[in-house]
Amino acid sequence: MTTTLRTPTVADAETIAAVMTECFTATFGHLYAPADLAAFLDGLTLERWRAELADPAFAFLLAEEEGVAVGFAKLGPHALPVEPAGPMIELRQLYLVAGQQGSGLAARMMDRVIAIARERGAAELFLSVYVDNVRARRFYERYGFEEIGLYTFMVGNHADEDHLMRLTL
Repeated sequence: MTTTLRTPTVADAETIAAVMTECFTATFGHLYAPADLAAFLDGLTLERWRAELADPAFAFLLAEEEGVAVGFAKLGPHALPVEPAGPMIELRQLYLVAGQQGSGLAARMMDRVIAIARERGAAELFLSVYVDNVRARRFYERYGFEEIGLYTFMVGNHADEDHLMRLTL
C-alpha cells in the first residue's frame, strides 16, 4: 500500500478532526473520566480546525494510505511555557492510527516536520509529551529532543503531567 504525505487544506478539517478523536481516544481515553474526555474533544471544534488550517502561523501534514487518512501532524506558534533562544515553532500534534504505529510512517512524518520547521526559519522545535507515553518520548529522543521541564496538560478538569522537550535545529 502507498502512504502519501501532503499539505491539507481547510476542506480536510473534518478528516483531521476525526483522526485526532480516534487517535487521542485510542491512546489516552482510558485515562480520563468520560466527561473530561468529552470536554477536551468537544473543544476541538471544526471551526477551530478550519481556522488553524487557514492560518499561515500553523503548518499541517496529512498522511494518507490509498486516499484514507491515517495520521497528521500540526506545527504552531509559541504557546508552551518555554523560553526559546531564538526563532521557534511547536509540534502541537503528531498522531497515527493504531494500524500505522511501528510502520515507519511516524519517522517519515517527523523528517518532514523538521524540514518544515527549518523552512519556516525556526532554530528550535518544542513539544510536550505525556510522561507515561514512553514510546513517544523515546521516538522524540531518537531525533535529539531533550527534556527541558514539565508542563500541565489539561483534559477537561483532569491535569496530566507532560515532559517539555526541545530540539535545536
